[in-house]
Amino acid sequence: MRVATPGEGARSKAAGAGGPPTRRTYAVIRALLHPVWRSLPRRALAAGAVLGLLLAGAPWLLSVSPDSWPGLDLLRAAALAFGLGLAFLLDDPARHTTAAVPTRRPVRTGLRVAFAVPFAALWWTAALLLVPEDARPPLGAVTLEAAAVAALALAGAAVVVRCTEAAEPGIAVSGVLLGAGLSAALLVPDRWALVVPVDDPRWGGAHDRWTVILVVAVVVGAACWAEPLRRRTAMPVRRAALARGR
Repeated sequence: MRVATPGEGARSKAAGAGGPPTRRTYAVIRALLHPVWRSLPRRALAAGAVLGLLLAGAPWLLSVSPDSWPGLDLLRAAALAFGLGLAFLLDDPARHTTAAVPTRRPVRTGLRVAFAVPFAALWWTAALLLVPEDARPPLGAVTLEAAAVAALALAGAAVVVRCTEAAEPGIAVSGVLLGAGLSAALLVPDRWALVVPVDDPRWGGAHDRWTVILVVAVVVGAACWAEPLRRRTAMPVRRAALARGR
């Protein structure tokens, strides 16, 4: 029988802990694709997407002149509706059941986001096409706003999952996101305005602030993909209970 040398053991341990992805890693991800897909809150995502498309296509549905409806406001409302659906992406009724599985939470969360990204891109393309070209705002700027709203929804859900025991944070996060959207439109001081028309002198500054919001939301959301904080306090408690039992 061949005995592994100390060097081989160290290399094996390093590869398992933080080395490059292996075939086994890819096999685990492939095995998770179907279960993660089935666990997605498809009804909430579909509801947000359908509501957003209905808002973007409101002029066509109501048989009115598309020029009488500001395309920028329609797309902003559509992006907010889709963001409300995205707030449910991390809802997992079986969260506490799957907490002990060997596949860590960042992998499972990453797969959920990976499923949502192409869907969101296709949805946003459809929403843009529903707005007449003459009424369509600058695409780069309005897409930045939509991306920031989506990132805020996902970051909010990730923070709740990371810091609380909630298995389905979607309702709370969507409520906060809706309130934030209304506040941004009505209560934010002019010097920090986010919701401004295209011909407003504050247009450029507003989108600088949207960029900051997007970056912060992505960083915070990614940082919260780790295992929930409760795990760090749960282990010492369990060890103390075992010690008392002995």
